[in-house]
Amino acid sequence: MEKLSKDWLTQGLIDFEYKKYVLLAYLQTVKKSFGKVELYPFLADLVFHYRNLVAVKENKTLIRESFPKELSLEEIRKLELSYRELVEDDRIMNELESIIDFAIPHVKNSLEEGTVIYEYVESNLEISPVGVTPLYANEGYLFVTQPPEKETNVYRYQVSIFEDSKEQLRSLNTQFVESVDKSMLNTYERIKLDLIKKYKDLPNPAAFLMLSKLKVPFTETLMPVAKRLFVKHISQTA
Repeated sequence: MEKLSKDWLTQGLIDFEYKKYVLLAYLQTVKKSFGKVELYPFLADLVFHYRNLVAVKENKTLIRESFPKELSLEEIRKLELSYRELVEDDRIMNELESIIDFAIPHVKNSLEEGTVIYEYVESNLEISPVGVTPLYANEGYLFVTQPPEKETNVYRYQVSIFEDSKEQLRSLNTQFVESVDKSMLNTYERIKLDLIKKYKDLPNPAAFLMLSKLKVPFTETLMPVAKRLFVKHISQTA
């Protein structure tokens, strides 16, 4: 099994043994992925499912804020309707509560396992400016590399700021530019100068190096962790 359906609780047969089988098969896939230090997409999935399980248990409804952004409003409404119908059926709701009580600790354990890996990877990531950083650092270049540090992936980044009712939030958009060979002569500063010459629309860009001390799967682990850490770094220095 790959990902767990967003509506797995209400999808198909609502039976404790069946749902237990579905969940455990999914968590076994997650465990194999974590065993290879591949965090995504499963870590984000676990956060989503755990929040929803707790929300349904405590409120008998879903919390909209816990839905991933890719869900449309129509999909959210369908899920909310499904849960509302279940709540009104005592027999099904009793079965659903048994499923939820079983699922919450199992999903939580997997989520904690993934979080430990995430924090370990993050603690082995170093951020440093490349050259002089301009006052405006919400747009520029991000260099991401890991041992043996021979190749660097270069991304163009842009930080967007928006506000909700409580705080100022930041989102990060990255666009892959190129992979560059790093050497004694082709330093990170040299790479930055070459980018300035090549892309004239950023004459004085900020540039940051994200250097991992660990060699981990790049797409599934390093890049997602690096992006989240970079947003935190920009938030603290802005």
